[in-house]
Amino acid sequence: MEAVKESFAYHADELCVEDVAVARIVEKVGTPTYIYSLAELRNSFRSFDEAFGDTAHLVCFSVKANSNLAVLRAFERLGSGFDIVSGGELFRALKAGGDPKKIVFSGVGKTRAEMAFALRSGILMFNVESEQELYVLNEVAAALGTTAPVSLRINPDVDPQTHPYISTGMKKSKFGIAIEPAFAAYRRAIELENVEVVGVDCHIGSQLTSTLPFSDAVARVRTFLERLDHEGARIRFVDLGGGLGIRYDNEAPPDPCDYARALIEGLKGRDVTLVLEPGRSLAGNAGILVTQVLYLKQAETKNFVVVDGAMNDLIRPSLYDAFQRIQPVVRREGEPMVVDVVGPICESGDFFARDRQMETPMQGDLLAVMSVGAYGFTMASNYNTRPRAAEVMVDGKDFFVIRERETVEDLVAQERIPAFME
Repeated sequence: MEAVKESFAYHADELCVEDVAVARIVEKVGTPTYIYSLAELRNSFRSFDEAFGDTAHLVCFSVKANSNLAVLRAFERLGSGFDIVSGGELFRALKAGGDPKKIVFSGVGKTRAEMAFALRSGILMFNVESEQELYVLNEVAAALGTTAPVSLRINPDVDPQTHPYISTGMKKSKFGIAIEPAFAAYRRAIELENVEVVGVDCHIGSQLTSTLPFSDAVARVRTFLERLDHEGARIRFVDLGGGLGIRYDNEAPPDPCDYARALIEGLKGRDVTLVLEPGRSLAGNAGILVTQVLYLKQAETKNFVVVDGAMNDLIRPSLYDAFQRIQPVVRREGEPMVVDVVGPICESGDFFARDRQMETPMQGDLLAVMSVGAYGFTMASNYNTRPRAAEVMVDGKDFFVIRERETVEDLVAQERIPAFME
């Protein structure tokens, strides 16, 4: 097999995305800016999809990981479906050309309006997360004179061995229904007039770096399916979510083929279509955030590199204490120093790296925060009234602005001062 060209690499000490120098993009677009490699997005999807071979399966990219229309269109053109968790994400998926029959609606707090929108759109199925949600969905479908295809999300109580904030499959989690209550809920769902039971859903967490939790979860799902057989349920889909990790630092996540083998082996002999909801594993390593050094600051016990990017642009380090690699856009010989890379926001938690040894940059230098293609821009905010960053996609020798940088006028466009204050 021909080797895949590295999408982020140095050419003569200058960081490039595919065949475009990062500095060239910054000259036009400024900083902070997210930059995505279309080749990396395509390679990641194909590697994941092809790992399942001839096994009946549907890959549904998790929109919450990266919801830019151009990113969604890239996956749609490769045959991807979409995993959504809101009416807004459904709107985006459809706007990007997504096939409704390849869209799965997950999430614990679906509103009646969102349910109606999804039913009118004709999505593949709803992943129902509580018994009350099941009854509400039945009512909404009845009012529309239709039937809602559903799977119930079972909570297998499997420890995914990941960060607690992104662990979703244990008893204390808000997600899903525990095994025994879920079995009872399935029995009731079968009797509802405007609900059709079509699948079983299970998702245990994100950024998993071992296949063992997946194998454990699949074994419990298989036992659950055998119990449903006796109730006359016709399960056509088994949604095993996403969760496959990527490399941020020294992690060694499973190869997609090892991941696929664990799932396929666990369901061997079952006549079902596997539904997968990868997000991070498809987009995570396809993006960088470029930021510029504003100041170097030496405190009594710390050295700070102050950049123009901040926690409102990329919150993962602050929220999860997550490690993100940081590389210079232009490499030069420099004295290594231990620094904190921090932003302008008035919070002590505003940092991209703490106690990181790196070659000391100079004022005005560009730094690239790596592996931010997933849960980067989608988690951005306007805290401190900071406009959100631009987004750029690179395709070979060309680059395109796929989201314009916000302006301060954009931030106040929907606000109004009442007449009695004028």
